[in-house]
Amino acid sequence: MSFDQPFDRFKANHILLIEDAIDLAQVITRELEASGYIITHVTNGEAAIEVEKNGDFTLVILDWMLPGMNGLDVLRQLRSHSNVSVLMLTARDGEIDRVLGLEMGADDYLTKPFSIRELAARVRAMLRRREIIEQTLIADQSASDNALQAQSLKIEPASHLVTIDSDPIDLTRTEFALLYLLVSNSGRVFSRAYLVDTIWNVQYVEGDRSVDNTILRLRKKLKAAGGCIEAVWGVGYRWKHECSD
Repeated sequence: MSFDQPFDRFKANHILLIEDAIDLAQVITRELEASGYIITHVTNGEAAIEVEKNGDFTLVILDWMLPGMNGLDVLRQLRSHSNVSVLMLTARDGEIDRVLGLEMGADDYLTKPFSIRELAARVRAMLRRREIIEQTLIADQSASDNALQAQSLKIEPASHLVTIDSDPIDLTRTEFALLYLLVSNSGRVFSRAYLVDTIWNVQYVEGDRSVDNTILRLRKKLKAAGGCIEAVWGVGYRWKHECSD
């Protein structure tokens, strides 16, 4: 699908390809369309921003070295209004470039030259992760009105009230939402990226300490019950299953 064609088909697998190398773009388009994806291809950043705002994309494949507005500028504008998944393509293979792209909000990074099979595998993995997150978010939100009891801890969403042995605990909105999510999914480990996406509703950036700092405050406010929030090294946090008995 080219830039001047109408947007008459929007599906969950609609991909925006931003690549000025026509030969490469044709190969990528052919491979991904053969896998069942719908591809919209543009060759510059200005057109990409306009198309993305008027489209319904779940993934963007973005070349770093674009004419005019470069890939990082495009990414910066995308992240100002969208959490669409972004796979960056670039000939820049230095570590600092990879880190910069990821810190700016890219979800994955592929260095040129690359195999089309690897590109297709990265796309499948990214879309699969996004689908899992969205399904989990729906499940979590559907259960968000039920009162919870975990030993001496009681959480009442309707009144935004948390008590321990009937004594009220003063929590911020973010602390309350985080506690409710953990307790309502006792034993389940949540990654920092998932928690930032769910509770803060922003794109997670590697090294962001928002979750850790909030957990620290929450543990202090919960006093002895705060020990029920367990850190899982290299993964994230969970509410200990035994604390819900």
